[in-house]
This record gives sequence, structure tokens and C-alpha cells, in this order.
Amino acid sequence: MSTLQLCYFISAILFILGIRSLSSPITARRGMNLASLGMLLAIIGTLFGHQIVSYTWIIAGLLLGTVLSLPISLWIPMTKIPQRIALSHAGGALAACLIGIAEYYRYHTAFSTTSMSIVAIEVTLGALTFTGSLMVAAKLHGLLPGRPITYKGQNIVNISLFILMVGMLIYITLNPTMNLIFYILLSLSFLFGIFLVTPIGAADMPVVIAIFNSYGGLTGAAMGFMLANRIQIITGALDGASGFVLSILMCKAMNRSITNVLFGAFGKIEEEPDKKTSTSSAREPQSISIEDTLQLFEQAKSVIVAPGYGMAASQAHHALREFADKLKASGTNVKYAIHPVAGRMPGHMNVLLAEANVPYTDLFDMDEINPEFPHTDIVLVVGANDVTNPAARTVKSSPIYGMPILDVDKAKQIIVLKRSLNPGFSGVENELYYKSHSWLLFGDAKDSLTKLAYGFKRAWGS
Repeated sequence: MSTLQLCYFISAILFILGIRSLSSPITARRGMNLASLGMLLAIIGTLFGHQIVSYTWIIAGLLLGTVLSLPISLWIPMTKIPQRIALSHAGGALAACLIGIAEYYRYHTAFSTTSMSIVAIEVTLGALTFTGSLMVAAKLHGLLPGRPITYKGQNIVNISLFILMVGMLIYITLNPTMNLIFYILLSLSFLFGIFLVTPIGAADMPVVIAIFNSYGGLTGAAMGFMLANRIQIITGALDGASGFVLSILMCKAMNRSITNVLFGAFGKIEEEPDKKTSTSSAREPQSISIEDTLQLFEQAKSVIVAPGYGMAASQAHHALREFADKLKASGTNVKYAIHPVAGRMPGHMNVLLAEANVPYTDLFDMDEINPEFPHTDIVLVVGANDVTNPAARTVKSSPIYGMPILDVDKAKQIIVLKRSLNPGFSGVENELYYKSHSWLLFGDAKDSLTKLAYGFKRAWGS
């Protein structure tokens, strides 16, 4: 076995073990380290390839990538990781797309039908993943509206464009020398990526990120077949399969199908009355002060924290952990309820809480924690909106109807940290805020939690 084959073989094993370890927060860090080591070995092995004519551009690329990656890893906060992940998908997809274009430009006159089909699929997936991922990053960062952007007949336009692209893909596969068709297909693929994400609301971004992760993996696998690179095929297949499975899990967590995500314009409210339910319109939400909140927590024996995007936006995870530590020190049992689609990407809350050194053993998935809410003294909701909205169970006209939620409303008392009563990305108000046993502590979540931690320390004299 050559050095190249040995490196690729070990890398493949490390990638598989790494992905397997990502299935649990406890082993996720180890999984990332294994996958990183696998990638390092794959790069080292590739440098021994006999096809390499000159190392000049390779070394330049390695140096440039290193220089660019250091500030990204050091300066981008964890709260912005979803945008960064989307940009990573865009960069990887563009790289694969450009390689496919270069291969077509150089060798298309000698392509067989099989080779041309692989290149066409790679370029099409790479192009739409590039522009689609840029759209995702822009929506998450607020550069584009988070709401769905729709127009009459949009689905017909998208489906017609998709059918046209499939037809052109088949045609170029059978006629590799038709340069004009190839470049028209490339242009339409870039355009389709934009059209694909435009009607999708920001509430669906966790699913969309997973879908583009799958597309990126498939693009990489196609590139591996084109270049006859085994490790590229393996990594692309693993990435594509894991992204697809994750997409299904995210859709299940939202009670939605993938086709509904791509064509459903989630978050679009047709009529103003739909934003409020009869429960919310019948009463006003109850506000509460820091002092009154502390009195409630002083009496609590059990607390469940339900974090959401508001925690990420205010970067309140460290302050939350500090307050939770004060509660634990006083003998209060503290747990964290993690909804699968809380935040802006799969595992967003897990990553943020891990950065704040919250023990993995304190984190519980929705199915595990839901039976405990009726027996809990206080639920502290930190910026979570749609994933705690009881309207998902009862209001059939709501866009979140049928979505599994955290059963926060079944707890004995509820404290919600909110800046305002503005609805979440689904566009509907949260019935939870109008419950008789629910209180809203208005203000920046980080500031409120810092005051609670300090006030609780004074109250207990510790």
C-alpha cells in the first residue's frame, strides 16, 4: 500500500468515527478533533500524489487559507456561527464548481457520457449551493429580510426553471461539445440557488443549512468521481448523507416536509388577525421586575432553562451559566431544555452552552425534558419564541401548527426574558406570554441575567 493510499484509508476511518461521535454532545468535541485529524492526513496524503506537477500554487493556497482561517476562528463569535457555516458551504461549493468548469473547459471534447454527466451534476449542484448559501447567510445576518419573499406564480417559475435545468443537463450529457448549453446551465444554476431560498423564511434556516450541507457533500462526491479521488468520494458521500439525514430530522422536529420547506413560504401570514389567537387578545401580558423575579427563584427547588435565538443574539450564554451556577449552589436543580430547531442552525444552542462551559449532563433534548415540565417550579425562557408557543398545538391557522414544541406552558411558573413583544420568525405572537402563570422580564437578556446572578448572590449572602 502506497503512502497516499494509507493516508486516505486512515482518513476515511477517522471521518467515519468523527461523524459517529457527533451524535452526542458529550463526544462531539472528540468527533471534531478526529475529523480534523482525518482532513490533515488527507491533505498530507494528497501532497504525495504523482499527478502534482508543481507545488507553488498548492503552497500558496495553503498559506492563504491559513491566513484567512485564523481571524475567522478567533474573532467570529459563536453567535455568528450559522452565518459562517453558510459561507463555508458557499466557499466549498464554489471551489467544486470552478474545478468542474476547468475540467470541462480542458477536456470536454474527450468526455464520455458518464464523465459529462458527473461534471454537469457537480457544476449544477455547486453553483446553486453557492448562491443559495450566500442567500442563507444574508438572511441570517439581516442583510436580507428574514420573512419569505414571495410573488404570485413563484412556485410555477421555480419548478419550470428546475425542469428546464434538468432538460439541459440531460442534453449536455448526451452532447458534451455544446459549450453554449453548458454555460447557460451554469448561469441558470446560479440563478436557481437565489430563487430557491428567496421564498423561505428565516425560521426554516436550520433545515435549509442542513439541505445545503447535503448538496455540498454531493457536489464533493461528484468531484471525487470526476478526479478519481477516493477520499473525496468518501468524504462527499458522508457529508451528503449526514446532511440529508439531518434535514429529515429537522423537518420532523418542525412537523414539515422538505418540499414544504422549499415551497411553503414558512412564516407568511396572509391576514393580520391570524397573528393573534383568542387567548392572547383576551388579556395583557404580565411584566415582572428583577426584584420580584429573584423572590420567585429563591423559593424554587427545580428550574428548567429554555434557550433560543434571543440568547444567541444578546450573547447571554455566559451570564446564563453564571446565574445557573448560583441556583445550583443554593440547592436548586437546574436543567436545560434543547429544542432541535432552537436558534439558526442544528445544534446552535448546544454549541453556545458548551462555549459557556455548561455541563453536557445538564442538557436534555425535547423528548427527554417535556415530561418534566409539569413538575417544575420555574421555567426560564431565554429568547425562545416559536419553539415554546402553545399555538402549535391548538391554532390550525398558525404556520407553526403541528410543530412539536417544548411544553413550557405546563410548568408551575414561567419567566420569559424578552426585549419586546415582537413575534419570532414565524410571524405569530406567542400564547405563552399571555398565560396567567407567565411573567415577562423585559430588557436585554444578558443584562437581565447578570442582574439576576448578582441579585441572587446578595440574597443568599454568598
